[in-house]
Amino acid sequence: MTLAASLRAGETLGDRILKVDHAGEHGAVCIYQTQRRIAKWRAPDMVAELDHFIAHEREHRALFEAELLRRGRARCRSYHLCGFGGLALGFATGLAGPQAIAATTVAIERVVLRHMRQQVEILSGVDELAAELLRQILVEEQEHHDLSASRISKGSAWAELLDPIVTLSTEAVIWLGMRL
Repeated sequence: MTLAASLRAGETLGDRILKVDHAGEHGAVCIYQTQRRIAKWRAPDMVAELDHFIAHEREHRALFEAELLRRGRARCRSYHLCGFGGLALGFATGLAGPQAIAATTVAIERVVLRHMRQQVEILSGVDELAAELLRQILVEEQEHHDLSASRISKGSAWAELLDPIVTLSTEAVIWLGMRL
C-alpha cells in the first residue's frame, strides 16, 4: 500500500501524516464549535454530544501538536484552510439542523477512519510513535462516527445531499495537505 506525499528536505512520511492530521483536527474543532453555537438554537439535544466531540478533537489536535513540536516540525500549510473550511461547513450544517450535523460527522469520520487506518498500516514498524498515536485517536473517531450514524433517519435527505459533498471536500483537503 502506498500513500502519495510531497516531502520537504528531512521530512519523513510520518512527519507529513502528523502535520496533515493535525490540520484536520483543527478543522474538526472548528466544525464542531460552530455547529455547537448554532445547535443551541437548531438542535439543543445535540449540544452535549457536540461538547463531547469538541473535547476529543481538541485533545487530538494537542497530541498531534505536541508530537510535531517534539519532532521540530511546523504545522501543515493547510492548517488555516482546514479551520476556515470547518467554520463554513459547521455554519451551513448547523443551520440545516440535527440531520445535517449528524450526516456531516458520519461523512467526515468515514473518510478520516479510512485514511487513519491506512496511515497506521503504512507507519507500523516504520514510525511506531506516529502509528501508536493514530491508533489511540482512531477509537474516539470511530465513536463520533457511530454516535452520529445512530442519529440519522432512514432516507435522510441531508445524508443523501451532504455525503458526496463532504466526502469529496474531506478527501480534497487531505490530498492537498499531503502535497503542500
